[in-house]
Amino acid sequence: MPLAQPPRDANGRVIPHDHPEIADADGVLRRISADLLVDDQKTGAKRISSIAYQASTGVHGGMSVDLERSVLDAGLDVAAFVTTPQWIGSVRFEAQFLRAEGFQVGFDPLPENSHHGEVWGAFSRGQRKRLQREAQWFVPIPNASTV
Repeated sequence: MPLAQPPRDANGRVIPHDHPEIADADGVLRRISADLLVDDQKTGAKRISSIAYQASTGVHGGMSVDLERSVLDAGLDVAAFVTTPQWIGSVRFEAQFLRAEGFQVGFDPLPENSHHGEVWGAFSRGQRKRLQREAQWFVPIPNASTV
């Protein structure tokens, strides 16, 4: 069943909110591009940059995500949906973890992605570090770690 439409401001932009239809156990997927990989001096391998775990700029900027349950409910292959030539991997969080960190997890459909969501909050240094530690590969990138 599709998610109810999110609240919007007078300009039609989605207002940060905690969407009630996104259950605590639902997966929240963050796509990872090659640009978000950096060399890890300690291991000599690649790891995901901390930049991947912060809000984008903009009026209501949040961390862009895909909502796993929404993709599944549409009958799509989630791993294939979140993987493109630009987005070579993805990590997964549970909504419950994000909420426990003080974030709002909301639905923010885009014309090109009706399963898009946002994670809104302060994204303090401590929160970003905990996001890095909690991230679990959903579509792994060979020879790269999440932290």
